[in-house]
Amino acid sequence: MKAWSTALGSEIVAWPHVSTRSFFGFAALYRKDRIFALLPRTRGMETANSLAFKLDPATRTVRARLDEDPRVASTQMGKMRWFAFELSSDSDLHTALEWLGAAYEAAGKNKKSS
Repeated sequence: MKAWSTALGSEIVAWPHVSTRSFFGFAALYRKDRIFALLPRTRGMETANSLAFKLDPATRTVRARLDEDPRVASTQMGKMRWFAFELSSDSDLHTALEWLGAAYEAAGKNKKSS
């Protein structure tokens, strides 16, 4: 998982306005001042091989995709709903990057505070 997190993080930090901060065993990914994902450093979100992202707001189409993907689980952290994505092989990296991209886009649209 460390290698997958490093690969995903290296890709994402090149996106506009992205920064990272250490966050309780995770690398927290921010778009400007809005957190949109957590990549594991020393622990996973739901399992050892999971990362987390938030999608607020999520469209009906996106919610349907989230519900249909067996690798996605949801959890409540504070006032926000987070989604955990379970990676089991290198082939999951592409889908993980798509979910992280959707979370990044949502963080740019959402005006409510974290």
